[in-house]
Amino acid sequence: MKDLWDNALYKEDIRYVAGLALPWEKLHNARVLITGASGLIGSFLVDVLMWRNIHAGLHCKIDAVGRNRPYAQERFRPYWESGLFTFLVHDIIERMEMGESFDYMLHLASNTHPVAYATQPIRTIAANVTGTDQLLRYAAAHGIGRFLFASSNEIYGENRGDVEFFSEEYCGYIDCNTLRAGYPESKRCSEALCQAYRQEKGIDIVIPRLTRSYGPTLLPTDTKAMTQFIKKAVAGEDIVLKSEGNQYYSYTYVADAVAGLLTVLLKGENGEAYNIADAKSDIRLKDLAGVIAQMCGQRVVFEIPGNTERAGHSTATKARLDGGKVKKLGWTMAYDIPEGIGRTIRILKS
Repeated sequence: MKDLWDNALYKEDIRYVAGLALPWEKLHNARVLITGASGLIGSFLVDVLMWRNIHAGLHCKIDAVGRNRPYAQERFRPYWESGLFTFLVHDIIERMEMGESFDYMLHLASNTHPVAYATQPIRTIAANVTGTDQLLRYAAAHGIGRFLFASSNEIYGENRGDVEFFSEEYCGYIDCNTLRAGYPESKRCSEALCQAYRQEKGIDIVIPRLTRSYGPTLLPTDTKAMTQFIKKAVAGEDIVLKSEGNQYYSYTYVADAVAGLLTVLLKGENGEAYNIADAKSDIRLKDLAGVIAQMCGQRVVFEIPGNTERAGHSTATKARLDGGKVKKLGWTMAYDIPEGIGRTIRILKS
């Protein structure tokens, strides 16, 4: 992990997000709970907030929640002894009994990759539905300033063929009577829970909907196609495509994803959902594989997926998100696909 902290490009990404013109004063002296803090999005977010603590006097107390203490201790080693950082070992499916209040609660914890959907379908649903309910119950009992639920582009389901881009009001088709439906349906249910608690308990809630995110903070256990492409490229191996590759999706580099999340947290309207997306990072899967292969001088080869992988794959063929709503809050995408992929590979290789 030390190499990641010391990498010049990664530091540049952190400084970029930490230097955005956001109302950071809302986080000054605040206490923030972050679930999924060791994940791709959460770990980058922690790095940004700690950068502001160290270099800009933010004095924001971070309570990072996760299940793997040894991994977290290595990942967050520069902050482990800081009085502004605490790691809490907790399974979000279980009731949280800290008895303390937070100014902000950010729920980022979730299974987010195909093998997990197929091999841990109960946990996938429980982390989204039971976990969200547990946190909302805690928020209602102890009082918070704002609750953020990180949702997903998967809630839109399959494009019905009537639009090119999904606005926040769009609702596509999901076959709920399948194993794979557990992830998108539970994300939909979690959003409904947020609205229920907002109405009945008066909780201030915002919902950023993240696209397929990637970056140097990817986890070794991640089995998403994009992550597998990057891992192969960094290892100097051929890129393996396990479908015809016609899927047309939105993607977001982790720095842009966290910038969008912070924009929604600090500037979003209570009760609203926001797509974190820009068309300049929309690409077909086969073209994505080609871009990565070309950058690393590798080939794209086809391989038939195994039953477990196939069971976890999304059936959506076109899922492009309209990011116009979040752009009205001031968010802009800084890294398109070539730039984001290039930075990810250079950071991981170094």
